[in-house]
Amino acid sequence: MTVTLTDLAGYIDRDLDADLARWFPDDEPITLEEEVRPVEPFLDRLSPAGAAALAAFDRRVRSGAMPQFMDIADWVYGFDFEANGVEILDSDYETELTDDDVYSIGADGSGNYYVVLTDGQVAVWFHEDGALEEDTRFDNLDVFVWTMVRYRAVRSGRLDRAEVEDDFRALGQDGVLHEELGLLNSLRPIKR
Repeated sequence: MTVTLTDLAGYIDRDLDADLARWFPDDEPITLEEEVRPVEPFLDRLSPAGAAALAAFDRRVRSGAMPQFMDIADWVYGFDFEANGVEILDSDYETELTDDDVYSIGADGSGNYYVVLTDGQVAVWFHEDGALEEDTRFDNLDVFVWTMVRYRAVRSGRLDRAEVEDDFRALGQDGVLHEELGLLNSLRPIKR
């Protein structure tokens, strides 16, 4: 039986720690050495479920104990776009957004940032265009984190692709299924 979005509600607070311990027990922890933008003002802009997910994620990131399962560092986590003179355009490539509209939670390793939006979705901010791409989003932070944990576990050879592919397809997330930019397109173990 495949997983549903309803099944993943509350994932970060309920199941993330066990999944990270299972697949990334010896990975280096996330270390934020510099001050990062506080999350609390942004939490007020989210729905209760979205705020609970981001608060749970934030506690784990700042704890110094969460394994580095995706690119999270003080230069990207809570990135202050305005203070750094960096533009954020909505997916129409015209509407300018501000730090009040997004909270950066990680990077993809090629200069693009994953950001939580005020509607609770997770989008990719593409650094080349300074814009949030419409076709690579996740419905919410719980499904994004659940997906990224499994994606990284497959890429590191700790989980078999066949164990997650049906779930990825059933969840129907653009960030996974987009023909060119989705994670499923690159879901192969990295040879060591």
